[in-house]
Amino acid sequence: MDKRVLQLASDIKDMKIRGAAKIGRTVAEALKIEAESFKGKDTTEFVSDIKKTARYLIETRPTAVSLENALRYVLVEMNKSYKSGADIDELKRVVGKTSDDFCENSNLALERISDMGSKRIKDGDVIFTHCNSSMALGIIKKAHRDGKKIKVYADETRPRLQGLLTSKELLDEGIDVTLIVDSAARIFIKEANHVIIGADAVAANGAVVNKVGTATLSAIAHEARVNVIVAAETYKFNPHTFSGELIEIEERDIFEVISKEDYKKLKGIKVRNPAFDVTPPEFIDVIVTEKGLIAPQAAILVLKETYGLGLFEKEPWED
Repeated sequence: MDKRVLQLASDIKDMKIRGAAKIGRTVAEALKIEAESFKGKDTTEFVSDIKKTARYLIETRPTAVSLENALRYVLVEMNKSYKSGADIDELKRVVGKTSDDFCENSNLALERISDMGSKRIKDGDVIFTHCNSSMALGIIKKAHRDGKKIKVYADETRPRLQGLLTSKELLDEGIDVTLIVDSAARIFIKEANHVIIGADAVAANGAVVNKVGTATLSAIAHEARVNVIVAAETYKFNPHTFSGELIEIEERDIFEVISKEDYKKLKGIKVRNPAFDVTPPEFIDVIVTEKGLIAPQAAILVLKETYGLGLFEKEPWED
C-alpha cells in the first residue's frame, strides 16, 4: 500500500483530518493515489489491491458513512469496468476519474446546501451550532456574506474541543460568536432561532448520527421550540438502514477523556468515550441536502432514489 495512503488513513483515525465531507473526499483521493502508484500489469491483482485499500480505510472511522459511500462510488465503477474486460490503464483511469467526480460533487453539494440553508436565516437571527461541520458552517457563512447580521453560539464539543475550530472559522469571517461549555446549552438556547448542525450519517427513518452531544442539544432545542436544521449531503444517507440495521457508534481512546496519570490513580474506574450519538427524527425540523430540503421522515425516499429498493448482495470492496 502506498505510504501516502497509509498516512492519510492515520490522519483520519487520529482526527487530523476530520469532518464527514472531508473524510469522504480524502478516501476517494486515497484510492486514486493507490491506483496511480500500482506497478503491476495484472488487472485481477490491481482490483484486489484497491479493494484491500478500501477495507483498510473503512476501519479508520466506522461510523462515518460518507467514507463508505465515497468508496462505494469509486469501487462500483471500477468493478463494472473490470467485469467488462478493461485493461490496467483503463482501470486506473476509471478509479482516478470517479475519485475526482466524487470530490467535485462533494464540493458542489457544499455550495448548494449553503445557498439553500442560508435562505432560512433572517437578519438578526441567533444560531446555535455543535462540533465543526463544514456544511453547517457553510450555511452560517453564506448568511453572513449575504449581509445578514447574525450571532452564533458554539459549544466546546468535548473531549476534542472542535467548537474552538468552529469559533476560529467564524471569527475569521467577522461573525459574532460566543464559545460556551457544553453543559450551558440550556441556559442560552432560549436566545436562539435555529440550531444548525451537520451529520455523519442519516438513517432510513430520518434519525441523524452526529458528534456526541448533538442529541442532547437537539432535545434541549425541541423543548425550547427552537428549529433544528441538519445539513447533510445525500451520500451521508446510510443504505444499510433500509433493513433496520443499526449504525455502528465508534468509541474512541479513553485517554481523550482522562489522563494516563489520573487513570492509574483511580484504580478500577471505567471510562467510555463514544464519538457519536443518534438524534431521533422528531427532534429535527428539516434536513438540507444538495437536492433540496426534506423532512427527516422523507429520508427513506432519498435512499430509494440513490440506492434502489434493496441492499447490495455484497459490498464492492468484498472479494
